[in-house]
Amino acid sequence: MNATPPQEPLADDRSPAESDPRHIRAVFDGHRETALRWRYSTAKERIVRIKRLRDAMMTKRDALYDAFSCDLRKPAAEVEASELLPVMDEMRHAIGRIKSWMKPHKVHPTATMLGTSGWVQYQPRGRVLIMAPWNYPLNLCLGPLVSALAAGNTAIVKPSEMAPSVSALLTGIISETFPRSEVAVFEGGLPTAQALLDLPFDHIFFTGSPSVGKIVMTAAARHLTSVTLELGGKSPTIVGQTADIRLAAETLMWGKFLNDGQTCVAPDHVYVHDSVKQDFIAECLKVLRARYGETPNGRKQTPDLTHVVNRRHAHRIAALLADATERGARILIGGDVDITDNYVAPTLMDRVPADAKIMEEEIFGPLLPILDFSQLDQVIADINARPKPLALYLWSRDRQEIDQVMGQTTSGGACINHCMMQFAHGGLPFGGVNTSGIGNAHGHYGFRTFSHERAVLRSSPLMLVKMFYPPYTKSRSRIIRRVVDMLRLPML
Repeated sequence: MNATPPQEPLADDRSPAESDPRHIRAVFDGHRETALRWRYSTAKERIVRIKRLRDAMMTKRDALYDAFSCDLRKPAAEVEASELLPVMDEMRHAIGRIKSWMKPHKVHPTATMLGTSGWVQYQPRGRVLIMAPWNYPLNLCLGPLVSALAAGNTAIVKPSEMAPSVSALLTGIISETFPRSEVAVFEGGLPTAQALLDLPFDHIFFTGSPSVGKIVMTAAARHLTSVTLELGGKSPTIVGQTADIRLAAETLMWGKFLNDGQTCVAPDHVYVHDSVKQDFIAECLKVLRARYGETPNGRKQTPDLTHVVNRRHAHRIAALLADATERGARILIGGDVDITDNYVAPTLMDRVPADAKIMEEEIFGPLLPILDFSQLDQVIADINARPKPLALYLWSRDRQEIDQVMGQTTSGGACINHCMMQFAHGGLPFGGVNTSGIGNAHGHYGFRTFSHERAVLRSSPLMLVKMFYPPYTKSRSRIIRRVVDMLRLPML
């Protein structure tokens, strides 16, 4: 659920001393001893750390409402549903399963390894960096931190300076919970980020745009640091002719306009079968008016809609809207913009030409192009011609159609007859593919992301390895050849 550029100019750090690379390096160096000690930490110790973080977060519940209102005008109910709930679920999931996740995983020997025993040992990676975005500043900061703590790592967290009120509150929550030698927070802009990326972390977990993800990956490569990149992309949605149109409209209008469309797994554009397009549009209009207001002014004044994060981002979205309409797109509802109020109305549009900028750039805002289709093959071809998206959504009750879309497209995740919920399912891996991301998060997958899976083999004295030792006599070479030939036989 990434934050996408362009952004406001990066602000100066809150404290020059805090952003001093020497100070940051000193804190990083101080994590070394803790990381070595935590390598042997028990499940009980890790659970205690997560519970302390949980309790500290929940004591700031009301303060978080105020911080989110200040940064994004986010409704309290939406703070609960999209920020607190996912983190609490992540914490509960980890607390209940850390003990089993930590157990070595036995591996059966292959044909050539008879006489050995093998297992996978899960070790903490060590010192990790978590770089969080502005669009879900609590969720996408503390969620990965829970996984890092579950795996036994120390962490340095860099929240986004684009959500300063939430960032300051997060700093307080973490600072009150952990000594700086265990988990540290550095607020600030570009200088802070650069100082952190210069350090040889054992793993970097970054959530943000693909363009910044490339910078993070380049910096990590200097130290051969492993990375998890949670990025974004233009997540397509398909509404087939057998879809439950009312359900599709209700769900899509929620998924698209949650957080004012500033969600990396939000539906970016919708392909609707031409036989149901008018019914779908009618249902969407009905839903938007019921949820946000019957009139343009009512929708602007509603307390139930998060606003765009800042003026520059509002300008970017407004420019996409203007470009599309100038090229012939038709606005079905919305289209109102107030840059000074960081407001762009929830907007549906159709007849959007293929060369419009809105069809090339990730929208990351409250604009939804509706595209009609008659042949599913063409939609699949259009999806496959673009970079692989973070999510793909399909509304259909036709098993053959579902199988065709799921089999002939690729995306980080997918939902059938819903949207966004693949992110919320703690038992599923969350991540992208290629330009939409590298690696996975959440639950057991998050634990594995922050763990080194160490292969361990114990040999038996009965293992006949000596047959492979030089000198390679004729008889020994013949035996080796026979062993290789035996591997051509099918497994029992």
